[in-house]
Amino acid sequence: MKFRALRSRVQTVLAVASLTVLTVAFPSMAAEQERGLDRLTEGPVAMARARVAADVLMSSYDPEKAWFPSSWWNSAVALQTIGDYMQRTGDRRYLGQLDNTFEKDKGVFPAGVLSGDPLLGNFTSRAIDDSEWWGLTWIQAYDLTRDPKYLDMAVTIANYVNGYWDTGTCGGGVWWDGERTYKNAVTNGLWIRLTAELHNRIPGDTLWLGRSRTAWAWFQGSGMINADGLVNDGITQACTNNGQTVWSYNQGLAIGAGLELWRATRDPSILTTVRRLADAAIGPKGLVTDGVLTESCDASDQRCDDNAKQFKGIFMRYWTDLVDTTHDGGYAAFLDRQAEGIWANDRDAAGRLGTRWSGITNDDHPNVFDWRTQASALSALIGDVPAFTPIESLAATLSPAQPVVIPAASGATAIPLELRASATGYLPLLTLVSVDAPAGWSATPRAKLLTLKPRGNANPVSGTLPLQVTVPSQATDGHHTVTAKLVAGLLRFSTEADVLVAHTIDFDTGTVNENPWLFDPDRSQSNGVQNRFADGNAHFTYRFPFPADTTAAQVTLTIDAEYLVQASSDNETWTTVLHETRPITDGSNKGVQTIDLTPFLRAGADGTKPVYLKVSDSFPNDGWGGRVYHVTANIVE
Repeated sequence: MKFRALRSRVQTVLAVASLTVLTVAFPSMAAEQERGLDRLTEGPVAMARARVAADVLMSSYDPEKAWFPSSWWNSAVALQTIGDYMQRTGDRRYLGQLDNTFEKDKGVFPAGVLSGDPLLGNFTSRAIDDSEWWGLTWIQAYDLTRDPKYLDMAVTIANYVNGYWDTGTCGGGVWWDGERTYKNAVTNGLWIRLTAELHNRIPGDTLWLGRSRTAWAWFQGSGMINADGLVNDGITQACTNNGQTVWSYNQGLAIGAGLELWRATRDPSILTTVRRLADAAIGPKGLVTDGVLTESCDASDQRCDDNAKQFKGIFMRYWTDLVDTTHDGGYAAFLDRQAEGIWANDRDAAGRLGTRWSGITNDDHPNVFDWRTQASALSALIGDVPAFTPIESLAATLSPAQPVVIPAASGATAIPLELRASATGYLPLLTLVSVDAPAGWSATPRAKLLTLKPRGNANPVSGTLPLQVTVPSQATDGHHTVTAKLVAGLLRFSTEADVLVAHTIDFDTGTVNENPWLFDPDRSQSNGVQNRFADGNAHFTYRFPFPADTTAAQVTLTIDAEYLVQASSDNETWTTVLHETRPITDGSNKGVQTIDLTPFLRAGADGTKPVYLKVSDSFPNDGWGGRVYHVTANIVE
C-alpha cells in the first residue's frame, strides 16, 4: 500500500539517509532497506503512470468541436477526469482544453451535433443527468483556476436541474429526463454531490446545503439501496426498488454524495452510511471478482456499451475521495490493487487502457480500448497518486509503440524508434536510458545518458532520444518486446514497444490486432464489434511497410456504407481506388473488395516500400461514412 500521509522533501531525504545508515550498521537489513526505497519511489511512479495515461486520453480530444468524439455526457466525465489528474499531480497543461470546451460548447445546439438530444444552452438538455455531469465538471474547473465563470455555470446548471425536483411523485427526487418518466440513482446521486459541492464553495450558503440534505434524506428512504447495501438502478412507478442492475457508478456516486455532504455537515451518521455502501461494494455480494472491480457487462461473454465503459472510473473517483477522507488502510489497499492491476494486465504497448481491468479477452468479445475506457481506468491511476504531490517524477514512452516489420527475403530490417522522456521536479535529472531487445536483435544505442531539467510540476519537461532496432531476416512472426529502462537516482520507469513481425497481414478492425497497422485513426470510431468507420470529415489510415524487394502487392477489404478509399506512397499524394457513389446507409453494399497496391510501391526513407490506405466518407453530410470490417494484405509473388 502506498504512503498517503503528507511528507516534505526533507522528510523524504532523511528517510533515505536513515535507511542507508541502518544498512551500513546492520548488513542483514539490506532487504528492509530495499523495501523502504521501493515505498519512497511508488508515489513518483504512480504519478508517471497517470501522466502517460492522461496524455493518451487527451490525444482523442477534438479541439474543433471541443469534446471527445460522439459522446456528450462521457465527454463531461472525461474532462472532469483530466481535471482530477491536474489537481492531483500539479500538471496544468490541459487547462486550455477545459476552457476551449467551456467557451465553444456552452451555446444552443440542435440534436446530433454534440448530443442525440438538442442542447438548450449552458450545457443543459432533456437528459437531466447529462446536465449534472457538466455541472460537476465546471466545479472541478473552478477548483483548478478559481475563475468564477465556471462556478457561475455550475450554479446555472443546478438551478435548471432543481426544476426537475418533484415531491409530487414518490415524495421527492429529481427526474432522470425532461419527460419525467423515471427517477433513478444516477440522477439523484449526482444531485446530492452537485448541491453539496456548491455549498462547500459558496461562502455563507444555506440554499444548496438545504437542498443537498433534503435529497440525501430522500435517497436514503427511496428504497434504491437494497438490503445488501447495494444501489439498484432506480425505482418503479409504484415507488419501490426496481431490482435493476447494480452498476458501479451508482454505488460510487452514493459514496461520493455522502462524502461531500459529510464535509458540509460533519454529521457522523452520513459517514456511517458511506462506509456501509463502501463495504457492500467490495463485499461478497458486491462488485469485485478476484480482487478486481468488475461491471456485470465485463463478463467474457458480454460487451459493455459506450455508457458502461466509464462506470468503473466514476466509482474510483469517489473511492479515491473515500480513501483521502477516511485514511482507511483497507480502502486504500483496494484502490492500489486496481491501479496496479490495470497497469499490469489491462494496458497495451501504446499505453491504452481497456474496459476489462482484469485484461480478459477473447475473439468473440475482445477487451475494448477507446477513449472512454481510457478515462475510466485513468481514474484508478489518479487515485493511486499520493494526495501530497510527489516532489519529482520520471516517465517515458516509445514511439511508435507498435511498429510493424514485414521482413525482406534476405537481410536485416532496421526500424527507427524514438524514446520520449518527461519529468517533473525542481532539480536536473541525469537519466540513464538502457534498451533491451530480443535475442539476435540489436539496438543502437544500448545505453545513453539523457539530462532533463524540470521546473516544477505544472508543465513537465520532455527530452527525446532516437533509437534504431535491427530485426534479423529470420525473426519469427509474432509480437516481440523492446524495453527501455530509465533510472535517475531513486526514480525508475520502463516503457515498451511491441514490435510485430508479420509476413502476411490479416486482422479484424476494432480489435487489438488492428492497432499496429492503424497509422492514423483521426476521428474514426469503432463500436467494439469488429468494425471501424469514419463519418463526416473523419478518416482512418493504415500503413503497410512492404519490404524493399517487393514488386507487387494487394489488399482486400470487407467494407460497406458510403466509402471513399484512397492509396498513397507518401501519405501526402492520394489516388482514389474505391468509391461508393450511391448514398447507402443500410449496409446493403457490404462486400469484399480487392485493390492492387503495386502502383504505390516506392522506396521510402526507412528502406521499405510503405503503402498508405485511407478510408473516409463519400457523403460527409449524412453521417454514414466508410465502414471496414476485415483487412488482408499480402505480397504477390
